[in-house]
Amino acid sequence: MISEYSIPLAQLSEKFHLKLLTPGVSLEGREISNAEINRPALQLAGYYAYFDPARVQIIGKVEYSYLTTFSREQRRRIYERLFKTKISCLIFCRNLGDELEPGIIETAEKCDTVLFGTDETTISFTVNLIQYLSQELAPRTIIHGVMVDVFGEGVLIQGDSGLGKSETALELVQRGHRLVADDVVEIRRVSDKELIAHGVELLQNMIELRGVGVVNIKELYGVQSVRLSKSVDMVVRLEAWTPEKQYDRIGLETATTGILGNDVALYQLPIMAGRNVAMIIETAALNHREKKMGYNAAEELRDRVKETIKKRKEQKS
Repeated sequence: MISEYSIPLAQLSEKFHLKLLTPGVSLEGREISNAEINRPALQLAGYYAYFDPARVQIIGKVEYSYLTTFSREQRRRIYERLFKTKISCLIFCRNLGDELEPGIIETAEKCDTVLFGTDETTISFTVNLIQYLSQELAPRTIIHGVMVDVFGEGVLIQGDSGLGKSETALELVQRGHRLVADDVVEIRRVSDKELIAHGVELLQNMIELRGVGVVNIKELYGVQSVRLSKSVDMVVRLEAWTPEKQYDRIGLETATTGILGNDVALYQLPIMAGRNVAMIIETAALNHREKKMGYNAAEELRDRVKETIKKRKEQKS
């Protein structure tokens, strides 16, 4: 999956503490833009149909053991054919790259191919790399709102300016919950089912309060009051209360809103004097969590009503 975003290869190397096996090949200007990886098993056997050289290539113990069944010259030719496809890079796990004969390194440098080594096991490294690439190269958008972790549920608070989004987030922090981002929320779509919200670095841990100014939540309330990222589990949209509008009072059906093509549960809260919005959001988060675990209070109420009606009919008959 080619992304419109990219990661410098040097950044990838630094993130995973990779050992550069080809010092004669510069990392400058090289980038990764494909979130998928490949273990070139079929390619080592000579099958290159549907091969995508833009993916990060990984060799583990299985692939390396297969190559040891060939002669030194045969191995060199196999590697050379792989290198000539202009792969983004090739990473050897379990320190297997340290066992490469000099001829392979020379061939890689001749083909201008970057080789890395890591001491991690293949499975562990692959899982961590996929997770990292899926987040760094994910489609993303910037949304005006406040992101808070409430009882483990990622709550994105939206609404017009002046409705008290930041003040609500501050009260939630005072009640023991954690701030992710205020005002500017970056959301990344890491899968068809998961959205991850981050704060922008410039505003990290900051909240703007009208009449007070900018405050640093981490400094005021401690490191336990903030977090760097959180999945977006629900959206709470604040809006000024109008008596003409009908609001959901039962909750049998949960509305949704689309973010980057993913549907997210939506709760619309009318703002009026006397309503404790922070407490309502806490309750909404707990209720949403219960729904995910299979319990729905509105459905229980519906069943109770049906049962009551049924009993009354039986009594009349």
